[in-house]
Amino acid sequence: MEERNNLYPVFLKAKNLSVLIVGGGFVAEEKLTFLLKSSPDAHVTMVSPMFREGTIELAKKGDVTLIEAIYSKCYLKGKHVVVATTDVPEVNIKIYKHCRKRSILVNVADNPRYCDFYMGGIVTKGHVKVAISTNGKSPTTAKRLRQFFEDVIPENVDDLVKNLNEYRKTIKGDFEQKVETLNEFTKGLIEKKKL
Repeated sequence: MEERNNLYPVFLKAKNLSVLIVGGGFVAEEKLTFLLKSSPDAHVTMVSPMFREGTIELAKKGDVTLIEAIYSKCYLKGKHVVVATTDVPEVNIKIYKHCRKRSILVNVADNPRYCDFYMGGIVTKGHVKVAISTNGKSPTTAKRLRQFFEDVIPENVDDLVKNLNEYRKTIKGDFEQKVETLNEFTKGLIEKKKL
């Protein structure tokens, strides 16, 4: 049987969740950077014996609490999502096991076996957001696809979304009729142009 990507994509409202990043090195800073870029209103706690200067500066720009300490399972209390980025594999696996026991979603950086989710490539243009996954196989490919979509999705796509939202409010009928009307109205967006 042919392999495929069986991941189910979701868009989390990070401002309604409590996120924990364990680690204070480059990977932790990278994860925080991407999280805040996509969700500047995210609630994040970071636990590590030390933090990079860049992480400290980045934390000031968002709702980020830095705790200088060694990881303990007590830091999982009230958390919904955890990202483990320490440079000690045994600690990362311990974090994974603690999270699984508490039904907390967990991602151990660069270790797909210990991940409930992956942090894929993301393209954002106003209200339009496209997430890209390679099933954890090739982050570099996801990065290149992100760059491609950033180039091909027009900057004014957000205007289209806002206008369609206003139009949607004026359509009469039940949900099915509204969907049918909007499908017909937007069909021209994806039709291939004939030469």
